Amino acid sequence: MTAENPLGDRLEDDDYPAYTMGRAAEMLGTTPGFLRAIGEARLITPLRSEGGHRRYSRYQLRIAARARELVDRGTPVEAACRIVILEDQLEEAQRINAEYRREASHGASDGSGTS
Repeated sequence: MTAENPLGDRLEDDDYPAYTMGRAAEMLGTTPGFLRAIGEARLITPLRSEGGHRRYSRYQLRIAARARELVDRGTPVEAACRIVILEDQLEEAQRINAEYRREASHGASDGSGTS
């Protein structure tokens, strides 16, 4: 996670192939201009292909789709992007907390009597 890309680089093998801007916009039912706007708001940073073309992973499309839902309901693009970033960070924190609690409960029930 960086200031340039607040959602981090969560690209896994199942995120490929990445889609061109036109195809990504088509899949979202929007325009390339919307993808540029959320890129300018630093919600997603497009990947670059070998030819330098913008490409979007499946993860980035899921994030963009959530922002589009908010924009369609009247939320300004900048605010929608901030909301999506905070939601994503909350989900990540909840996942980490659940893993910690799971590990802590397994460690406490091992019968060792240590804490």
